[in-house]
Amino acid sequence: MRAGDKGVAVADLQRRLDGAGLPCLPDSEGLFGAGTAAAVEAFQHRRGLRVDGVCGSQTWAGLVEAGFRLGDRFLYLHAPMFRGDDVADLQQRLSALGFDTGRVDGIFGGLTSSALADFQRNVSLPVDGILGASTLRELKRVMPRHPEPELVSSVRDRERLRQAPRTLLGRRLAIGEEGGLDVLVTTVRRHLAATGAEVVALLHPDGSLQAAAANAARVEAYVGLRLDPDRSRCSASYYAGYSYESAGGRHLAELLQSLTAVALELPPGGIQGMSLPVLRETRMPAVICEVGPPARVVARAGPLARAIVEALTIWAVTPVE
Repeated sequence: MRAGDKGVAVADLQRRLDGAGLPCLPDSEGLFGAGTAAAVEAFQHRRGLRVDGVCGSQTWAGLVEAGFRLGDRFLYLHAPMFRGDDVADLQQRLSALGFDTGRVDGIFGGLTSSALADFQRNVSLPVDGILGASTLRELKRVMPRHPEPELVSSVRDRERLRQAPRTLLGRRLAIGEEGGLDVLVTTVRRHLAATGAEVVALLHPDGSLQAAAANAARVEAYVGLRLDPDRSRCSASYYAGYSYESAGGRHLAELLQSLTAVALELPPGGIQGMSLPVLRETRMPAVICEVGPPARVVARAGPLARAIVEALTIWAVTPVE
């Protein structure tokens, strides 16, 4: 849905945006005008999505997820996995109590199920991995002592990075792109292979499919390359959402945007925490590096590939700051 559209679908969109605290005034019900576009943009910015004012599949999914509150539904391991703000709330509560759900991503996966079962075991409830009324009641009763506790998932993320080898030799990495940069991926892969790294190339426009492939390959870091024809800067994004951010992803993003900017002889565009599918759904530190313009990327492909490898090399030595 985009500006100019009309109908019941637009009215549903407006109701969801209003429920998220983003009224679409002065647009009338069912009319996608400037007010609705502004509300969509505000929601996209809030959720770490690409801001374009268009309600595509990712924005719609985010709106649906934002409508769930803890206790609205039973939560358990299911295919497809439950997603929503209620899942993220559960993950934050469990992680604050010391039960490791993995990253707080609003996706009820195996780690969240195990953490929930562990919580049930510790409070003498039937261990079934299901968030029902009795488990929710206990979860709300048992509160962490500190008003802003550090999440155990964040602590363990950093510890895993500190325990990792300080070299690329033997490390499994994924380099992905969504279209137009397959030659660059091949060049980066060749340079990384020379360091002794084992590289998986992921060439697909769907970020969720890339994330699934990276997870299945059990890679230790993912770098996605994205060509932006309208861009004259280098920027990078890493996973951040639900008051959680990937420490390893952030550090790698800082290195990539700095070194790729030098390689392309362009100003750095900074880094940003986002919740795009490939960042949210990967289980390892993941970064999307956006470069452009195309002519500069083609002309400086060699230095750009070497800069990406250098960033990964430095990151391997110092994975967190």
